Amino acid sequence: MTPNVDYQKFLDHKAQSADGCGFEPVWMPEFLFDFQASLVDWALVKGRAAIFADCGLGKTPMQLVWAENVVRKTNGRVLVLTPLAVAHQTVTEAAKFGIEAHRSHQGELHDGILVANYDRLHHFNPDDFVGIVCDESSILKSFDGKTKAAVTEFSRKMAYRLLATATAAPNDYIELGTSSEALGEIGHMDMLNRFFKNDQNNSATGRQHGEVVKWRFKGHAETPFWRWVSSWARAIRRPSDLGFDDGRFILPTLTENEHLVELVSPGEGMLFTLPAVGLKEQRDERRRTITPRCERTAGLVAHKDQALVWCHLNDEGDLLEELIPDCRQVSGQDSDERKEELFLAFARGELRCLVTKPKIGAWGLNFQSCAHVTSFPSHSFEQYYQGVRRCWRFGQTRPVVVDMVTTEGEQGVMKNLQRKAAQADKMFSSLVEHMSRAIKIERGSNFKEPERLPAWL
Repeated sequence: MTPNVDYQKFLDHKAQSADGCGFEPVWMPEFLFDFQASLVDWALVKGRAAIFADCGLGKTPMQLVWAENVVRKTNGRVLVLTPLAVAHQTVTEAAKFGIEAHRSHQGELHDGILVANYDRLHHFNPDDFVGIVCDESSILKSFDGKTKAAVTEFSRKMAYRLLATATAAPNDYIELGTSSEALGEIGHMDMLNRFFKNDQNNSATGRQHGEVVKWRFKGHAETPFWRWVSSWARAIRRPSDLGFDDGRFILPTLTENEHLVELVSPGEGMLFTLPAVGLKEQRDERRRTITPRCERTAGLVAHKDQALVWCHLNDEGDLLEELIPDCRQVSGQDSDERKEELFLAFARGELRCLVTKPKIGAWGLNFQSCAHVTSFPSHSFEQYYQGVRRCWRFGQTRPVVVDMVTTEGEQGVMKNLQRKAAQADKMFSSLVEHMSRAIKIERGSNFKEPERLPAWL
């Protein structure tokens, strides 16, 4: 029977490129630290890999050296995708390290390494590239997100792939499935069915009857799960996680303060203030308390040093910009060029105070010139973590202060954020532990002595 040609094309289109394509490095520059060179070497040998390295550990030079090796090995092009404003930073870093990289805004092609924002991906043809780098790849974590689907489809047939981020899945193990799928490993639903189960017996969706399905490890599946992740990913919070000396990669002190805003009157119909229950009450509480929270924040940053202020609502950003005389706001309505201009000005120390939302500016940017961060609580631990790590990162020389401004009604949000922080630490610790074991097995597997059969055989 002759196979259906159209159906075969469909299968070929959906299939991932699975050929082993890794190679030994053809160029390893001296400017890389020892742990960075080790990670690049491993990622090149793998061909398709993920590096989960904490903020300030040098993901940019690592991914640039990885891309340059792929270019030199194949004489092809590598596309580096970055969040907003990080593309300019990546090209600048490349020039500093003597690597040729070109910024591409509308899909214009150059030889070698091209750097573009994620939202420009639709301008490119995957057939023009042999490799792809996803900087701050945690953007792929949304199962139904357009960006995740576009990047996965774009890289499906690409031989060389690198994911680089500090927060691969900050508080949810199953989010690692999106990284696996983007690299051509098993898809996230296959991952769930292999290692996890849910009590609703519904493995086809993440929701059931409007509620989020809670997944948990199958019996005895936790260790195999981390071993599997360690086969395609390396996680590192500090060089000593890989057996190297921490040296200059020791962070200064971080001080986190919670400022409780006491309200003059409780909410409508209430005799006294109670913690908000449910998302609707929390949203109502947030909008009802905009003015006192913004006034407290403005008082906290009323000094001469730089300050980074994170908000979540447009009204918060507008009021903060009004209350803080020497600050500038980066809002969603600004053009990409305007956003990039203000971010880079703040990074250079030319702006005293910057106000913006985490979803706009919390990924990839380096604000080490600033040592004071203020924020309002939200349920997203990743946004909080990334917002703090723009300033509290390796390379920061001063103690960093983080002020969280909240109200009595938002205590439930704070507790949820603290719970997610503890869960994130546990997840990363598990990944580092199993990764270290995998590295020891790899290093110990190079036997120099030939096999010898026992005499009785």
